[in-house]
Amino acid sequence: MAVPTVVAVNGGLWKTRRVSQAYLESKGVNETKCVQKERMELDDMYMKHGHGHQYRIWVRHGYDDTTTAVLVRHHGIYVWGDSWISAKTQAECYHYLFDAAIKLHHLGLDWSTPDHGPIQNVKGFSSINSMIKRVATKAGTVESDFKLQPYPRCVVLDIEGTTTPISFVTDVLFPYARDNVGRHLSATYDSAETQDDIKLLRSQVEDDLKQGVLGAVPIPLEDPGKEKVIASLVANVEAMIKADRKITALKQLQGHIWRTGFENNELEGVVFDDVPEALEKWHALGIKVYIYSSGSRLAQRLIFGNTNYGDLRKYLSGFFDTAVGYKRETRSYVEIIESLGVDKPSDILFVTDVYQEATAAKAAGLEVVISIRPGNSPLPENHGFKTINSFLEI
Repeated sequence: MAVPTVVAVNGGLWKTRRVSQAYLESKGVNETKCVQKERMELDDMYMKHGHGHQYRIWVRHGYDDTTTAVLVRHHGIYVWGDSWISAKTQAECYHYLFDAAIKLHHLGLDWSTPDHGPIQNVKGFSSINSMIKRVATKAGTVESDFKLQPYPRCVVLDIEGTTTPISFVTDVLFPYARDNVGRHLSATYDSAETQDDIKLLRSQVEDDLKQGVLGAVPIPLEDPGKEKVIASLVANVEAMIKADRKITALKQLQGHIWRTGFENNELEGVVFDDVPEALEKWHALGIKVYIYSSGSRLAQRLIFGNTNYGDLRKYLSGFFDTAVGYKRETRSYVEIIESLGVDKPSDILFVTDVYQEATAAKAAGLEVVISIRPGNSPLPENHGFKTINSFLEI
């Protein structure tokens, strides 16, 4: 009988080949040592275990030229090959396949079928499924009762009161924009970017005057000189900021003002302590993460590109602002669903601190949780949404 080469990979699952003159010994996924042996002995069929115990590996039911792996209960799969290179190649291939299977399982998908549909009880896969649950549990990704909680395919995050303290927005960003709007407009007045900002503000103010919005004042034409134009713009912007209006004309200008602040190191983005860890975990699991905020996309990139934890944009797949619609309107979330191209709306998890936004997203079919953070407004009684105090609870 040919003696198989043992491949032990720290709780992993590896495939093998027939008779080998080599064995692969692994201390972990990132620390693999291959040992070439001229001849395998029966002693090589022992596997060391804790407390100095050894167990002999028996190949049951026989194996032929096509057999490449042995599954050992509570230990993993042992791999052999025609050479240590062959065994190592097999091990790396199966590491990829089982890692993919675990990720599919996290997403609630059946790894054992080509179309990866929803998980079902598949006959003949009970032992493998149990193993996958054990591996996932060791990684801290399932509950102790082994009920796998599928991750969403996409996560859409609000900023203010969700990833970032409300106080950072109200006490830092808004005052900075308010105090620097005049200086910014004066320094950049003739640029195409600022002229576009002024055009948007003119249009918004005209609508506000028609509707009798408090604080709106007419913006003169160029004839009186740019100083008077800027003064009227400043008055309107200050009123808009005071009312915390979620309008594109204001948010676009604020983003341009904040850009100067970040470039001059006068501003630094702030996120809650659990945010970076959660973003890194979701990114590792292949979950796409997006931001949806009333702030402009530029402002969003500035905040996450310059945080107290460094540049977090590497974990983000995209940004949405009021160009897709206002956050309290269901059609805005329908637009996001179509933009992300998911199979069904419930593939998206939306996290916000605002009840009205949660209601609008739920009406579009998204999964929704409400973020409870210090300084957030209280929620209505019996609001009916799951709440979290940290992203690590997701």
